[in-house]
Amino acid sequence: MPIRVLVVDESAYNRQAIRRMLESHPEIRVVGAARDGEEAMAQTLRLRPDLITLDLEMPRMDGFTFLRWVMATHPMPVLVVSARSDDRSVLRALELGAVDFVAKPIAGASAQLLTIQEDLVEKVSSVAGLEIRKLQASLRLSESAALHPPREVAEVGVHVSRTRMKHPAVVAIGASTGGPPAIQAVLQHLPASYPAAVLVTQHMPSGFTRHFAERLNKGARVEVREAAEGELIQTGRVLIAPGGFHLGLKRQGKEVRTTLIPREGRDRYVPSADVMLRSAATTCGSRTLGVLLTGMGNDGTEGLRAVKAAGGETWAESEESAVIFGMPAEAIRAGVVDRVLPLSKIVEEVAGWIPSTERETPGRTHGGVGSRK
Repeated sequence: MPIRVLVVDESAYNRQAIRRMLESHPEIRVVGAARDGEEAMAQTLRLRPDLITLDLEMPRMDGFTFLRWVMATHPMPVLVVSARSDDRSVLRALELGAVDFVAKPIAGASAQLLTIQEDLVEKVSSVAGLEIRKLQASLRLSESAALHPPREVAEVGVHVSRTRMKHPAVVAIGASTGGPPAIQAVLQHLPASYPAAVLVTQHMPSGFTRHFAERLNKGARVEVREAAEGELIQTGRVLIAPGGFHLGLKRQGKEVRTTLIPREGRDRYVPSADVMLRSAATTCGSRTLGVLLTGMGNDGTEGLRAVKAAGGETWAESEESAVIFGMPAEAIRAGVVDRVLPLSKIVEEVAGWIPSTERETPGRTHGGVGSRK
């Protein structure tokens, strides 16, 4: 059976362009097109599509209002197709239940249209059959942090020294499609006194990652920001890989700092979880925890292999909760995952994680990386 898609966009040009791109794939059929949210509601009820591509800025009823209605009454995969200038709006749509996004086609730019077509078709093919309840569960988990604040490390009997160490403890998290709410759930449950630094690679274009970090920072007790060149790795700080660059680590004396690695021509994922995880393994060795969350493709498998070889720990999200089980499944099949856990358990375990070299008698002083600020 073909994937039945409803295209929602204010522009007639964009509606036709998206239709042509999607129907270039033999297993995708565009069953309807709407110019605003009101038309989209009527066609959703009449056509019962498998997936909706959604513009956000439209007359009469905008994409946000329509998205709220769909998620409340007829939950299904929604893929935002939006201009790159709408990065804040796109992130808001992801919080409301959209599963992913692609950049909107630009009229007259044929080379750009070809790039968008590949991304658009791949994402529609991957997300059409997902279980929307998994995405909704991730969103609920991220919202629960405000109601259930995380315990501080001191409450569980572990004292963390704020002195800088030669071998910092690092949690490195990779994710793609479905990742934003899962990452938000993990970060919002971390206590302010978290005894490790956190690195995050979420597949996302340049521009979007800065606003993604800002949104995460507003709801977290730890500091969250987009990584820049030369950032100090320290406890209680979360650094998000910037779109368009890979996030790596380098040693400077007793300190460990970030390094941003530009895209090379053959790179498929930028930023890449593999690059981040391999760099963390090389720099931090056994004091590294590598975590793969939901996402398409196989990015992260070789990175987890490097973490495991360095004596660190490797976890992957289970099929039970992963919105897209691609990245975790590839790593599990490769035999490089120590623990397979549902997202709710990953949230709990990451929040309470203590590096293996520090797991000793409660109350004993352990080494940290540095103060948050």
